[in-house]
Amino acid sequence: MRPIACFVLICGVAAAQSEPQPTPVDPGPPPSDAVILFDGKDLDAWITSEGKPIGCTIENAVMACRTGAGNIYSKSTFQSAQIHLEFSIPNMPGEQSQTRGNSGVYLQGRYEIQILDSYQNPTYPTGALGALYGQSAPLVNAARAPETWQSYDIIFNAPKCAGSAVADPGSVTVLLNGVLVQNHTVIRHEGGACDFGDPGPLMLQDHNFDEAPITVMRFRNIWYRPLD
Repeated sequence: MRPIACFVLICGVAAAQSEPQPTPVDPGPPPSDAVILFDGKDLDAWITSEGKPIGCTIENAVMACRTGAGNIYSKSTFQSAQIHLEFSIPNMPGEQSQTRGNSGVYLQGRYEIQILDSYQNPTYPTGALGALYGQSAPLVNAARAPETWQSYDIIFNAPKCAGSAVADPGSVTVLLNGVLVQNHTVIRHEGGACDFGDPGPLMLQDHNFDEAPITVMRFRNIWYRPLD
């Protein structure tokens, strides 16, 4: 029996080796197949909702977005994607809860992964740093102190439509500072119509409203890898 088993094993290995091999990717960072949205050189990958140049600036290879600059959108769009970005939240000790260092990363411009100073700053759980905003609180609070660099690594499985019905609601897995805070979290959708099947941009939020505190959010090393 042993020779037959070895023969089957050898045949199995040969068959596996004949299958298409994974595409080589230089892991970088960033990975060689990534779409670069910001690497410290220019803001050409971003536009406003009106399609105009954005109001953020570059300071020492860092993108600085001050309250009033408006939401900014990537020119390129995606469906499912691996997304990476790094951010620094200002120190705003005179504010609390949602007015302390607030922004957000919107996947396809639709689904928000919250950015907030959640270091020793209680707020409602689905609005904390690492939350799928309004839907799912982070598993743990992995926030660093303000004015330090933090990172998001997001695996976004885009929702899919079948005609006007939701075929797949989609999901997000999120690592904040290398710590898992959303584990294949299913996205909830309001209403019955499926009108979100098209690709969309990455959006960075300007948390701007009447009497909003002046906030300067800083970003660097923003990229994504399409997964479709």
